[in-house]
Amino acid sequence: MPCPDEWRYNPFMDYNETRDYLLGKPEAIEDYPFGPQVAVFKVRQKMFATLVETDGTPYTNLKCDPQEALMLRDIFPEVMPGYHMNKKHWNTVQLDGDLPRGEIERMIDNSFALVIKTLPAKVRQSLELSHGKVTLYGNT
Repeated sequence: MPCPDEWRYNPFMDYNETRDYLLGKPEAIEDYPFGPQVAVFKVRQKMFATLVETDGTPYTNLKCDPQEALMLRDIFPEVMPGYHMNKKHWNTVQLDGDLPRGEIERMIDNSFALVIKTLPAKVRQSLELSHGKVTLYGNT
């Protein structure tokens, strides 16, 4: 018996799915310091992503290793230098349905882990004890 359409796995991520994934990160909060159009996602007051919808297309800004940022821009046309961000350390990702869910999730996970690694040692260790290193950093 086939399953209803709403049960089917969607290989891409829209605005709401991306927002849910971002908020699913340990201790992630959503804030609007730049106004109601731009959602900012933080962990312990440090931004790891933004999410905005412009002309019906969602975009997210994600922190990235500088070399990987350049590589991703070369591979995926949906990945661009970070809009209104330090273009060396941030990418803007267009969520228009062409970039696979797994790649978007991987980029979000990396952004989150990079920000966790910049937190003061005491704060970082507290998060590691509360949530586990694999949850925070993946299998790296």
